[in-house]
Amino acid sequence: MKLTRSEQSLLLDCLLEMGDLLLDCGAEIGRVEDTLSRMGAAYGAGKPSVFVIPSLISISMAFPGEEALTETRRIHSNGNTDFYRLEKLNALSRQCSAEPIPVPELRERLEKVAAGRKPFPVVFWGSVLGGGGFAVFFGGSIWDGLAAAVFAALICLLQQRLGKTQLGVVASNLMVSFVIGVGVGLVTKLIPALHMDKILIGDIMLLIPGLAMTNAIRNTLVGNTISGFVRLGESLIWAAALAGGFMVALVVVGLLP
Repeated sequence: MKLTRSEQSLLLDCLLEMGDLLLDCGAEIGRVEDTLSRMGAAYGAGKPSVFVIPSLISISMAFPGEEALTETRRIHSNGNTDFYRLEKLNALSRQCSAEPIPVPELRERLEKVAAGRKPFPVVFWGSVLGGGGFAVFFGGSIWDGLAAAVFAALICLLQQRLGKTQLGVVASNLMVSFVIGVGVGLVTKLIPALHMDKILIGDIMLLIPGLAMTNAIRNTLVGNTISGFVRLGESLIWAAALAGGFMVALVVVGLLP
């Protein structure tokens, strides 16, 4: 596919948008670099150079007979995981690699994917089942599971509300863990039959950055050392914020000295 200079520039912008969306969905660094390189090559770029870290994407591509184009984008990812959009992005990248679509159409489809989100009822009921199920799995009673499910629903609602603000991931999770910790502490003081530790561990499983930490270790092992250490540092700070929020909450309700 022969592209005009303006289409080449638009393609580079589309690839940056694709990389931004992939990172925002929780894709690992290697997947992002490979996807952008394959798509650039499919559109005729010779040896595209792609550099990605969690906060930055840089792409340089040279088309036959043209000077190289280079663009960089600062990434502000919230560190969430969204397999709903990730699957759509993967399908789009595979289609473009096999048979490139016109660049304006690629832009439109990326905008459509960016506007889409996981259906809220799926997220809500998934959180409820996950929180309650983990509480029972780790030794809690049915009543502990029901209590954890209620607080899991509250976690989901709080995350949706805070996601619309300018708070970062660390501050948001600190607030959520504090609110949930206070709620669980008060309920278990009022109902002694409930086990605070089982309820908390069920709900904590919804908040810990397990996938982000796994991706960080994987990035480090495959040679993306900078990205791995950056993501690992973010994950550890995230985990520390969760622990701090719950501990402060338990001190407030008098369950810790």
